[in-house]
Amino acid sequence: MAKVEVNHEKYKNIRFDIEDESVILVDILETIPYEYVGKDIEVTIPTTEFTSVCPWSGLPDFADIKITYIPNEKLIEMKSLKYYLTSYRNVGIYQEHATNRILEDLVRLCDPKWMKVEAVWNARGGLGTVVIAEYPRKEVQNS
Repeated sequence: MAKVEVNHEKYKNIRFDIEDESVILVDILETIPYEYVGKDIEVTIPTTEFTSVCPWSGLPDFADIKITYIPNEKLIEMKSLKYYLTSYRNVGIYQEHATNRILEDLVRLCDPKWMKVEAVWNARGGLGTVVIAEYPRKEVQNS
């Protein structure tokens, strides 16, 4: 088979518009009172529609996100969460950073007893990523 030369110069200056993290709608987030304080329940909120963009190329990153938490006194209001998650749409952020940012913002919002954010990022170039961020953080065992 003959070797084919491909000129990749046409890709050199292509960039898509990328927003920075300041556009994430943290202030849109709301809570509602948890009426059964002291009774531990586990709340799981899954979504298959999370999107951000690669901070280098601007190409989209898609993820299935699952937020699981044990409320203390507040529940996350769902409509506000949808707007918050959608605000990542054009944000250039690494997958690991997005997952941690979601956890930090939601912990700050509702002060849960425990929370975990799991993100299963679609594969790019044959490599997928699963990121799990947890509060309080598990202790790392030193060997």
